[in-house]
Amino acid sequence: MGEEDSKPPRRDFPAFPFEPYPIQTDFMSSLYDFLDKGGGIAMLESPTGTGKTLSLICGAMQWVVDQRRKQRQPKPCRGPPTLNADPGEANHGGDDDEPQWMRDFDVTAADKKEIPRRRNSFALGYFDRKASIAKPMAGKKIPVEPVDDEEEYLVEEYESEEEGMGNGVGRPKRKGGRGSNWSSSDEEADEEEEEEEVTPQVYFSSRTHSQLSQFVKEFKRTAFASELNVICLASRKNLCNNSEVLKLGNTNQINERCLDLQKNQKDAKMKVLNDKGKARCTKIASGCPMLRKQKLQNLFKSEVQDRGAMDIEDLVQLGSKIGSCPYYGARNMVRSSDIVVLPYQSLLLRSARESLGLNLRRNIIIIDEAHNLADSFTSMYNAKITQMQLKQVLCNLEFYLDKFRGRLGAGNRRYIQTLIMLIRSFLQLVLQFHGIDSCRNEQELKGKLGDTSMTINEFLFSLNIDNINFVKLHRYMKESKIIYKVSGYGTKLAGLLRDSIHSDSQGNDTEGSILSGFQALADIIISLANNDRDGRILLSGLKLADQREEKYIKFVMLSGERIFSEILDQSYAVILAGGTLQPIEETRARLFPSLSLEQVHFYTCNHIVPPESILPISVSRGPSGINFDFSYNSRSSLNMIEELGRLLCNLVAIVPEGVVVFFSSFDYERRVYDAWKASGLLSKILKKKIVYREPRSSNDIDLVLKKYKETIACCDRTPKSSGISGAVLLAVVGGKISEGINLSDGMGRCIIMVGLPYPSPDVELIERVKHIEGLGEAPLQRCSESFGGIPYDDCKSGFEFLRSCKQRGKEYYENLCMKAVNQSIGRAIRHINDYAAVLLVDSRYACNSSNRSPSHPTNKLPLWIKQRFVSATQGYGEVHRLLHQFFQFNRKKMPK
Repeated sequence: MGEEDSKPPRRDFPAFPFEPYPIQTDFMSSLYDFLDKGGGIAMLESPTGTGKTLSLICGAMQWVVDQRRKQRQPKPCRGPPTLNADPGEANHGGDDDEPQWMRDFDVTAADKKEIPRRRNSFALGYFDRKASIAKPMAGKKIPVEPVDDEEEYLVEEYESEEEGMGNGVGRPKRKGGRGSNWSSSDEEADEEEEEEEVTPQVYFSSRTHSQLSQFVKEFKRTAFASELNVICLASRKNLCNNSEVLKLGNTNQINERCLDLQKNQKDAKMKVLNDKGKARCTKIASGCPMLRKQKLQNLFKSEVQDRGAMDIEDLVQLGSKIGSCPYYGARNMVRSSDIVVLPYQSLLLRSARESLGLNLRRNIIIIDEAHNLADSFTSMYNAKITQMQLKQVLCNLEFYLDKFRGRLGAGNRRYIQTLIMLIRSFLQLVLQFHGIDSCRNEQELKGKLGDTSMTINEFLFSLNIDNINFVKLHRYMKESKIIYKVSGYGTKLAGLLRDSIHSDSQGNDTEGSILSGFQALADIIISLANNDRDGRILLSGLKLADQREEKYIKFVMLSGERIFSEILDQSYAVILAGGTLQPIEETRARLFPSLSLEQVHFYTCNHIVPPESILPISVSRGPSGINFDFSYNSRSSLNMIEELGRLLCNLVAIVPEGVVVFFSSFDYERRVYDAWKASGLLSKILKKKIVYREPRSSNDIDLVLKKYKETIACCDRTPKSSGISGAVLLAVVGGKISEGINLSDGMGRCIIMVGLPYPSPDVELIERVKHIEGLGEAPLQRCSESFGGIPYDDCKSGFEFLRSCKQRGKEYYENLCMKAVNQSIGRAIRHINDYAAVLLVDSRYACNSSNRSPSHPTNKLPLWIKQRFVSATQGYGEVHRLLHQFFQFNRKKMPK
C-alpha cells in the first residue's frame, strides 16, 4: 500500500447522524484504523451513554464501504475475489435456543435436486436446557393396546463401516415413506436461484433480543440505512407467526412442531391479514401455511429489502400481513445482507455456525456487551444431566428396544444397547458416589451430598467406558434421529397411559420433557470427547434439608482458547465492545492467552460528560470513625453493618433524588436490612427516602423499578415539606439491576458499592482458577480412591484455596471482582447532561497514587472513573464536604 501506510487515521464519518463528539470521533477513528491495518482482535471500551453502538456502526461500515469502493473493478463484482466464499455453501441465519439439526433444515433448499455439499445435513445441537422434567414411567402399567402407525417410530436401518464402537462412520439407509420428506412440496422452489454472497459482511452479535433490536434502531439513524441491507435473526419462538405452533409455549415443542409441519401432508389453513387488519383464512394443500407459497416468501424478501432495517417485531408483523414465515424468510436473506444481526449462541457455537452455514471467512465480527464474554462463551459448551433425566431416558430406551427389537437392524440395536449401558453406568456412579445405597435416613444423606470434581479421563476410567468412541455415538444420535423416534414413541405410550386411567391432565409437556432428557444426554456424550485439560466433570447434589434438588452430572468447559481460536482464525477481525471491559486480562487469559496484550488492539475512551459531573470517592471510615472492612471474615460484624447504616443516614440528607446501594449477595443484603431494621437505623433512613429492595425473581424487577422511579419523580414535583427527598434502592452485584438497567438522571445520583464483591468460590470457580493457575493435578484432598475426586466443603475452604494461589490465580480472582464493580457503577451517567457520585465503601479502595501496586483495585477501574478518583483519607468529614459541594454545583448548572 505504500503511501496509505503513512496516512493518518480517518477522522470524517459522514454517516453519523449528527456532529459527533470528539470522543466518538476518536472511537470510530481507532476502529477504522484497526481494520485498515489488517484486523485481528480488538477490545473497544466506551462508557454507557457515549453513543457506543452508533460509533461501532459508523466506524466499521465506513471501512467496509471504502474497501468495496477501492476494490470495485469495471467487471461487476460485489467484493474482492479473496473474500468470496464458496458459492455452493449455503448461508443461513441463527437461532439461539433450538437444535442445530433444526437449523440445518432450509425449506427452499430442501426441495432442490442438488445434494447439499455438507456431508451431515442434520446436526444435533445444544438444546434449550430449561425444559420441564417429567417423572419416568418406571413402575407404571403400560396399556397393551396397539400403537397406531408404529412404523413412523421405527428408526431407519443404520450401517456402520466397522463393528463395535470403534472409529467407523455410520450412515442411515435412506428410504421413502413418511418422514423422509423434510420440506414443503412447493413446485416453485426449484426455480429459486442462490444469491451472490455479499463480502465482506459484518456480523453483529449481542446477548439479548432487546439489545439486537436496539442495534437495528440505531442503524436506522445513520446514512447507511438507505444504502446497506440488514437482516435480524432470532429463534423460532420469537419469529414464528403460526398461532397454532406458538400456543405450545415450550421452545422445544415449537421447534419440533415447526419441522413436523414440513412433513405433514394433510390439509392446513393459512390466516392472512388484509390491509384493514382483518384476518382471512385460506385452505392449502400441505405443510406449514406460512411456508406453502414460494411467491409469498419472495414477496416477504422484497418487502424487507424495500423497507430497510427491520427488528424482530417488524419482521413478525410483516410476515403476518403477507402470510409468510419471517423465521425462514430472515434466514434466507443472510447471504445477501451487508450486516447480519444475531444472538450470541448462533455466532459463538461451532455446531450452530456449521449447521447454519455461516461463513466467517474474512468477515468482520462485532460482539457487543463483551464484559462477560468468557463466561458466556464457555458456558455454551457446558452440559448437565440430572438423575431423574437419566432414569427417564433409560426407561424410554428400554421400552423402545423391547418393542422394536425384532425390527431393528444390528447397527441400531448395538447403538441403543450402548446408550442403555452408558446411562446405567452414569446412574451407578451418581448413586455410589453420594452413598445413597448405604444411607439410613435424611440426616445421614445430608452428609453424603457435596461437590466433587474429576478430569474427563478420571470419569471415563472410573466407569470403564474409555473404549467408547463418543464422537461416533453422538453422530449416531443426530443422524439416526433416535432421539425423536424414542421421544415420539414415549409420548404415545404416555398418552395411552393417561387414557387408561382416565386422567384429565394435559400431556403437552410430556414430549418436551422426554426430549430435554435425551438432549441433555447428547450434550454430555459429546462433551466427553473434549481434551482432558479443557474441562471437568462435576458430581453434585443439594442437601435435602435446604432445597430439594436431585443429584446431577455436569461438564464444565474451562478453556475457551481452542474454540475461540476457530473464530479468530476464520474472520478478518473480531471486535469485542462494551461499556466496561476492564480489566481486560481476564478475557485475554481465558479466550486468547497465546496473544500478548501488545497483540490486542485496546482502546478506551473517556466519558462524554465533563469532569465536574462525576465524583468517585473511596470511603475508608464511617461517621463514627470505624474503619470499613467488608472482607469475608469481617462483613458480618454488627458494628460494621451499623456503621454502614449510619453512613447511609448521613448520605440521604445531602444526596438528592435516588441512591443505589450494591451489596455482594442477596443473603448479605437481607442480613444488613434486618440489622438496620432491628437497630432503628432503617426508620431514620425512611424519614428522608423511601427504601426499595431488588427482588430475587427477575419477574418482579420491573414493578420495583417502576415504583422507585415514580417515587423520585413525585418528590421532584411536590413541596419538600414532607421531608422525603427521593428513594434508596438496595441492589445486588450480579443481579439484573447491576447488569443492564439504565439508572440515568435522578435514578442514580449516587451509586454506593459496599466492599469488594468477590464471587463465592464454588467448585466451578475453583476449578477455573486451578486451570488458569496451571495447578493441574494438585488436588486439595482426595475424597475417594475409586473416583479420585476433589471435595469442596464450604466457602471457607474455597477462600483458603484462593489465598494459596500464585499470582495468576489471584489476579484472575481479583479481576472477576473488579469487572463486577465496574459493571455496577457503570449503570449511572447515561448522557452528557447527567451527573452522579460513586462511593466505593471499603478501606481496601483507599490508595496513595504514588506507591500503589498494579494489582490495586483502583488500577482496574475504568479510565473515566480512574482519572477523577478521590481517596478520602481524612475521614467521613471530607466525604461529606466533597458531596455537598458536588451536588450544589451540579444542581445550579442544570437547565431550568
